[in-house]
Amino acid sequence: MKYFAYLLFLPFLISCNNGDKKEYSDSINEVNTSLQNTHPGKKLMETYCYVCHSPTATMESRVAPPMIAVKKHYISENTTKEMFLTAFKAWMKEPSEEKVKMPGAVKKFGLMPYQPYTEEVIDKIGEYIYDFDIEQPDWFNDHFNQEHGKGNGKGMKRNKEMGNNEAPATPEDIGLEIALSTKAELGKNLMGKLQKEGPIKALEFCNLKAFPITDSMAMVHSATIKRVSDKFRNPKNKASSKEIGYIQKFQKDIIDGLESKPIIDSTTNKVRFYYPIVTNSMCLQCHGAPNETISKETLSKIKLLYPNDLATGYNVNEVRGIWSIEFDK
Repeated sequence: MKYFAYLLFLPFLISCNNGDKKEYSDSINEVNTSLQNTHPGKKLMETYCYVCHSPTATMESRVAPPMIAVKKHYISENTTKEMFLTAFKAWMKEPSEEKVKMPGAVKKFGLMPYQPYTEEVIDKIGEYIYDFDIEQPDWFNDHFNQEHGKGNGKGMKRNKEMGNNEAPATPEDIGLEIALSTKAELGKNLMGKLQKEGPIKALEFCNLKAFPITDSMAMVHSATIKRVSDKFRNPKNKASSKEIGYIQKFQKDIIDGLESKPIIDSTTNKVRFYYPIVTNSMCLQCHGAPNETISKETLSKIKLLYPNDLATGYNVNEVRGIWSIEFDK
């Protein structure tokens, strides 16, 4: 009788244990998702890397491999975190032919220009790439398997639902989303022109398309979006005295080796958001030193399209202007 009673009770025990395991597993998944969404490297990667390495770009429109491809070429089953961070930091500090791990991408897109990020920023992005799954394009698995054969390397999982447990967006989050999505839309078109047709065609694109693209993104986000500068190329991009003050603040951040944070002004029923536009080596083809990084032909085109141009003479890692964005609270 006791044995019979135990048999009746056993399924109940198993059911409870299975339920406990499921709840425990769900709890672990929630903690992992929370850690992923709040990791500082996530926002830094989206801010600095996704302009070129976007997970939403199509095969045809991409100007660089997605970050999931970078992860898979750097990390195998035997790669320790220390090994990955050492290799990742070495590449970010000085991209060169000798350090290339993705020769096919370099052949297709060219060598990545030097990006003047602080060591802290590089460390955080690297830690995030190693520790967490990264969102990947819909086409990526088929493309990767076709190119390299099937594998079980780290980072294969697709993470479209990553943001479900995120905290409500702050004005800083909203402003960054507007700035970065607009930057990405402008960047993929401009980089495509620059890579495939050269700086003169890129200048013509900017002259005709930069404002319409910015205006279309403003409609998408129900916001006012401007790119302004103290050394403007188009007079429509001239910064106000207040905006010049913010430009100078961001310039000082770079001199002091600080990571620039957005400036938020929400004293009215509107939010005003300001964020720096910083040069890299590719920018110098149109914004660098005349007759040095800017060719004579490109300089002639600049003078033709913009007779009163002020936007030359920059070096790498300098504030060329700022995003000036306004949206409702």
